[in-house]
Amino acid sequence: MDTPAPRRRMRADARRNYERLLAEAATAFAEHGADFSLEEIARRAGVANGTLYGHFPTRRALLEALLGDRMRALAANGADLLDHPSPFDGLAVWARTAMSHAATYRGLGTAFMQAVQDETAELHTACQAVLSVAEDLVARGRAAGAVRQDVTAPDLYALINAAAWAGEQGSAPQGERLLAFGLDGFRTPS
Repeated sequence: MDTPAPRRRMRADARRNYERLLAEAATAFAEHGADFSLEEIARRAGVANGTLYGHFPTRRALLEALLGDRMRALAANGADLLDHPSPFDGLAVWARTAMSHAATYRGLGTAFMQAVQDETAELHTACQAVLSVAEDLVARGRAAGAVRQDVTAPDLYALINAAAWAGEQGSAPQGERLLAFGLDGFRTPS
């Protein structure tokens, strides 16, 4: 696997622009969703569009900068839950945490679903790490007989993002109910 070339150390003004862009993007995405105008983010940060695109050539690059560490933490959290006394409850706890993460910005679930399929997307590696831990949690649940044998990690990933979307479109409690219904459907019938 190729390792990315190390980034040059940023000049102080470039670092300030980078930080302002991230701060404005976080605010704008929280208020208006992940599809908010990048040009408006640049304007709000007081920089030219070229500066924005110099730091973040794509929307997904900007999302990776904002969320990459959180996604890696989400994957680590899932790995920690592999030791949960109940395989199903560990999976459910993680699914709720992942749904909360996907609901950070309206439209983020869509970006995650696209990035997991697109190997060229900046978010792809982080999404794959999340999907990998989902596979481990599902496999543990299946091995314990707590999760149906036909449930897959992509099923769980899709459910989480669908529930986050439902929460965006309706209300957070609606998204949580959808997730609970879906998780109940993942259980092995008694």
